[in-house]
Amino acid sequence: MVRLFKPSFRKQIARIEVAGAIASDTRKRVLEALKQVEERKFPALLLRIDSPGGTVGDSQEIYQALKRLGEKIKIVASFGNISASGGVYIGMGAQHIVANPGTVTGSIGVILRGNNLERLLERIGVSFKVIKSGPYKDILAFDRELTEPEQHILQELIDTSYGQFVQTVAEARNLAVETVRGFADGRIFTGQQALELGVVDRLGTEEDARRWACELAGLDPEKTRTFNIEEKKSLLRRLRTGSEMQGDRLGSLLTHRLSSATDWIEFELATSGVPLWMYRP
Repeated sequence: MVRLFKPSFRKQIARIEVAGAIASDTRKRVLEALKQVEERKFPALLLRIDSPGGTVGDSQEIYQALKRLGEKIKIVASFGNISASGGVYIGMGAQHIVANPGTVTGSIGVILRGNNLERLLERIGVSFKVIKSGPYKDILAFDRELTEPEQHILQELIDTSYGQFVQTVAEARNLAVETVRGFADGRIFTGQQALELGVVDRLGTEEDARRWACELAGLDPEKTRTFNIEEKKSLLRRLRTGSEMQGDRLGSLLTHRLSSATDWIEFELATSGVPLWMYRP
């Protein structure tokens, strides 16, 4: 059936959800979604964030894209169950932020982890012969301890990334840099505490954030529809999803949890030795 009239996006608000660890797949999906928001000329965006954070570069690219889009439309972020570290960072790209009183947020800081299996490898008689172009090419190698110069190099890396985070929060929330440093020590806090610190603007639900976005765009919250921009699924994935919905619910739940656990393990392995804006409980 041919559509005679195109839907009017100017009288709707867009909704994008950022859930789970932020990595390259999240960045690609969100950037594509933001492009759709701009092309379809939505007057406002509701950004739902439920994430413990993720990789530094991917979080920065999402933040920058939100800042550019914010020059054209209204953006309200809604912090869900958890919006910490990199989740906070991308939230800074919104003009306004709403959090639940009990939202877990904060964890403003940087972490980098490596694995030292030297003693284990010695026990099983495994060693590595390394040929390298410079003394730091195998920094964070898992078969040896870090040297003091290496620790200094990595600490400088972390400090630089941390400084970028603090500066962004200070600018976005109109706070002094030293004020932000006072609570940006990696600690987590609730949405209520975030309001008192100036990290968020209001306490409320996602629905409250949606209504605020409508009002900012000059739309009636009672009548305005929300358009969810979701990742496009292949035909195979759609069929599989439909089959799971019709199948055993317990089996589907277990499959989902196993998939989530597998995704987290893959994320841990992929980001070993990478600076992260990540809350790790």
